Amino acid sequence: MKSAALCALLFTAGLLSAAESTMKTNASAPAADPAACKIDGPVSACGLPSNVVIDMSKARVQRTDAEWRARLSPTQYRVARQQGTEPPFKNEFWDNHTDGVYLCVGCDTPLFDSRHKFDSGTGWPSYWQPLEKIFVGETTDTSHGMTRVEVHCTVCGSHLGHVFDDGPKPTRLRYCINSASLRFLTRDAYTSWVKQRAGTDAAPAPSAKP
Repeated sequence: MKSAALCALLFTAGLLSAAESTMKTNASAPAADPAACKIDGPVSACGLPSNVVIDMSKARVQRTDAEWRARLSPTQYRVARQQGTEPPFKNEFWDNHTDGVYLCVGCDTPLFDSRHKFDSGTGWPSYWQPLEKIFVGETTDTSHGMTRVEVHCTVCGSHLGHVFDDGPKPTRLRYCINSASLRFLTRDAYTSWVKQRAGTDAAPAPSAKP
């Protein structure tokens, strides 16, 4: 599905409505457990939390801190709203090979397609492109003595992970994403989800890019 069409779908579903928020965008991120992040010795750049300030003024879905805590599990809140991370090989989707679509845990925006998922060997879900790039924002992250590119949902500002330039063809990108920032729908469930929100059985599901 083209970005404009998917945007229209999200507006129809009420995902892009704005509300007053009291969220602090740079809440103290918990320190990563180095032992849990080791891969063959060194600490992976994916395994370190982010300290960037996400510009929430551009997020169309906003909630109070209390609303975020009520919506998300403690782990989801720590990762998505406090820019934390989760251990490799011990998260929900790193080894998920089921066909379907990954949605933002904060606002249900479709972010990644299983057709773009690959085994990076890092222990986190990895994709070589997002479903629609307009929904994945980027911010330069200079925390922990390195320069990384943090990625987040542009619709609600939830932290997703980081993107690196060591992925496979055709993009050469590796979106290293926290499972806690995602929820998964099988292809059939996603197609039904899209039809329900479009209000017609004739509505097609967003197609995967080649």
